[in-house]
Amino acid sequence: MLNKIKNDYKRLFSNFVSLSILQIANYLLPLITLPYLVRVLGPGKYSLVAFAQAFIQYFVILTDYGFNLSATREIAIHRDNKEKLSEIFSCVMFIKMGLFLFALIIMSAVVFSFQKFSREWFIYYLTFGMVMGQVLFPVWFFQGMERMRYITLLNITAKLIFTVAVFVFITQESDYWKAPAFNSAGYIIAGIAGLYLVKKRFGIGFKFYDFKKIKNYFKDSSQFFLSRVSVSIYTSSNVFILGFFTSNTMVGYYAIAEKLYQALQGLYQPITQVLYPYVAKEKNIALFKNIFKSVVLINIIAICVLFLFSDELFYLLFSNKITMESIKIFRIFLITSVVVIPSIMIGYPFLAAMGYPEYANKSVIYGSLIHFIGLTILILTGNIKPINVALMVLITETSVFVMRRYWVKRKLLL
Repeated sequence: MLNKIKNDYKRLFSNFVSLSILQIANYLLPLITLPYLVRVLGPGKYSLVAFAQAFIQYFVILTDYGFNLSATREIAIHRDNKEKLSEIFSCVMFIKMGLFLFALIIMSAVVFSFQKFSREWFIYYLTFGMVMGQVLFPVWFFQGMERMRYITLLNITAKLIFTVAVFVFITQESDYWKAPAFNSAGYIIAGIAGLYLVKKRFGIGFKFYDFKKIKNYFKDSSQFFLSRVSVSIYTSSNVFILGFFTSNTMVGYYAIAEKLYQALQGLYQPITQVLYPYVAKEKNIALFKNIFKSVVLINIIAICVLFLFSDELFYLLFSNKITMESIKIFRIFLITSVVVIPSIMIGYPFLAAMGYPEYANKSVIYGSLIHFIGLTILILTGNIKPINVALMVLITETSVFVMRRYWVKRKLLL
């Protein structure tokens, strides 16, 4: 028993280190290119690139269809059954490719139906390469198998390609189209390499299965998909909505603050990715509780430091390109992080893994309704400003946390 506990800790630590390296690269490398892109492209063109990414993010969510949660759980449970692994892998990939074609048709219809999109139609197609890369890359397979080093290696390679290309080939404002092109190329290369590793290292290839099996996997992931769509309403949708109701410059300032906020959240993602398959298989509440307390404490300390030195951080990164408006938005996001991190921890790494995904899902569905109502009021009253949208994010995330905490206590889990 003692040896098993030691092995569990060792495996978790190894996976955590791998994903931590990945997250540092995921957010450090873009943070290196972010100030450069803002300076070279200007807030106007940068906001176009950010707007396109926010729009395409809807299709990333559609093609993911919640499999990063549902398929990860299934792979973790059946990791010792090669035939079952082949079934899961093949059915999920078949569904994702079908969703990719559907997404491409929908995206094309939207782009050529509205002038706001059709003026820069090629930017949206270049950005859409992210969707293809995400479809190809089986992150859910590696996560379920607890082989996080593969995820790390492939994703860092993709990010390095993008980072080097940005500094070498983007030198003036007219090069703005190259940013989504390089970004998509990195995703696609990582996706192809990921499929190769699944075949080479695990001997899992694509097979055709009957429609009933495919339908069951599609149905099983539906509840996770609904929650992912709900989350997008108060994450990706903000930049998208601001793009319609404010100037490009204001969208750029909001997007920059949001990028830094997401980078902060991303630093904790390795913990949730490591814990989710482990808790789903082992149901070790005591271990989760200890890690949860440590993460919350570290998060509060980090937020206090960033809040105090946010002016210096922005000046260091962006010099005089950013106004106080962007810094104010970032500070609101920092306050939001106080509730976001524990909320994420007790959501999918815990409630869902312990067999209560409906509670984790309901919280984001209700949260999205709150956010949607709030944004609607801001639009109707003419107060749809970046700082007000950030405050709405704070209200929404706090609501999600309160609901999740209530359901955890109700089930006497923590």
